[in-house]
Parts: sequence; C-alpha cells; structure tokens
Amino acid sequence: MTEKTLIPRMATINEAAEITGLAKYFIRQLALTNKVKTIKAGKKYLINVDKLIEYLNAEQEQEAELLNSSADIKKIV
Repeated sequence: MTEKTLIPRMATINEAAEITGLAKYFIRQLALTNKVKTIKAGKKYLINVDKLIEYLNAEQEQEAELLNSSADIKKIV
C-alpha cells in the first residue's frame, strides 16, 4: 500500500507576489494575520500558494454575493 503524499506548493512573499500580481505588503499582511497558510523558515515566510489562491477566490465570491444582494435593496424616497 503506497500512499501519495501531496506536498503543497510553497513560495516566499516575493515569489507569491510575482505569481499573483499582488503587492508584497498585502501578502505579508495576510501571512501575519494568519489569513493564509504559512510556515516561517528562518526569517522568511513561506506561503502556501494554493491556499492563497483559494483565499483570493473566496474573497471575490463574497464580493459578488454582496453586489447581487444589494440589487434587491430599493431606494426609499
């Protein structure tokens, strides 16, 4: 019985910024506030790139739901 261990794709903050096109500062804040999975290796944070992308997609879905729900709001005169 051989089980495959999935190794997550990890990247430094600079590499994650290049992959996603986001600012390094924003990714660093996500890491420091534990909004994305990270590992501290020495002085560097390694970001789980797949979890970062999941987080960003979830944020976009929440914004879209908010916009759709605000369409039901009617102006009171």
